[in-house]
Amino acid sequence: MQDEQRCNSLTNIFLIGSMGAGKSTLGRLLATALKRPFYDSDKVIEERCGASIPWIFDLEGEEGFREREIQTIDDLTQLKGIILSTGGGSVIKPENRQHLKERGVVIFLRTTVEQQLLRTSNDRNRPLLQTDDPRAKLDALKKVRDPLYLATAHIVVDTDQRPPRQVMLDIKAQLMQHL
Repeated sequence: MQDEQRCNSLTNIFLIGSMGAGKSTLGRLLATALKRPFYDSDKVIEERCGASIPWIFDLEGEEGFREREIQTIDDLTQLKGIILSTGGGSVIKPENRQHLKERGVVIFLRTTVEQQLLRTSNDRNRPLLQTDDPRAKLDALKKVRDPLYLATAHIVVDTDQRPPRQVMLDIKAQLMQHL
């Protein structure tokens, strides 16, 4: 109980990582455990636009989506005491990296491409994976984004082949050590 109270009195917690790393699932679990509000930046963008992420990508392209993402992350990171799960590509934009790193504790949920493929294979709401070779796309994204995740994160947690509750408990323990 004392740990939960300590976590509750602390700053924002932001989850970053590649698609399929478990950001949304773990964000909800962590928010429940720490009794904090939870936000998913992709869901907030969809609510603000009244449209799905794939539709935004189709209409505005990735750059249009990223501009919406910058505004959403700026807005959400100014809230206090929240848990935020971000989209996998949020770290591409320097503004997002700066806002996340300066306004809370950033946790990089690291996963392998193999695990990503397992977790995303039937998900049609991932525009970047609508390709003939999802593995090659994930490999290419990992090469570009992993250094950005590592540069932004205060804490790194591996999520492969671990139950979400176990990962959430690991995150809580690392938060206690970090803060």
